[in-house]
Amino acid sequence: MHLSSTRTSAIHNGKTGNGKTNGVTHWLGVVSHNHVLRGVEGGFAQVCHGKRAPLAQMKQGDGLVYYSPSTALGQRAKLRSFTAIGTVLDDNVYSFQMAPGFTPYRRNMTYHFGTHIVAIANLKAALEFTQKTNWGFALRRGLIRLSANDYGLIARAMGVTPQESQALNSHEK
Repeated sequence: MHLSSTRTSAIHNGKTGNGKTNGVTHWLGVVSHNHVLRGVEGGFAQVCHGKRAPLAQMKQGDGLVYYSPSTALGQRAKLRSFTAIGTVLDDNVYSFQMAPGFTPYRRNMTYHFGTHIVAIANLKAALEFTQKTNWGFALRRGLIRLSANDYGLIARAMGVTPQESQALNSHEK
């Protein structure tokens, strides 16, 4: 699958344990692949079954990578892959009625051109967050901070180039 965007997320090589580099925070959202595809198509992010609080932690210019444990919510078909990567466009968290009785919160996003899905197994040994005890349990929160190193490693594996990173830095700052 290839995604499209005119803007790109930063790839940082600096080490930081708090997920921030130059004011940018890096996030990992845990969402089924079919829901990721809806967000990419619509230019939005939605995490934690539409809760507002996790999205409110994000700021304009932050990077978001999606990890999809499955292809569809509630199905046994395992994917266990990074499936999309993008940048938060603004500081607006808004509600959107998807169905009667279901009005989740969203953030405006832009996603990358030419990225591809990467299995977590291919990067697991090199990622900082997977070295922690019970790292999989932390993913149940639905949104976690990533270190700049982990974000950069995932971004490069997905096909985000250093040139794309430089383009973002020149437009965002």
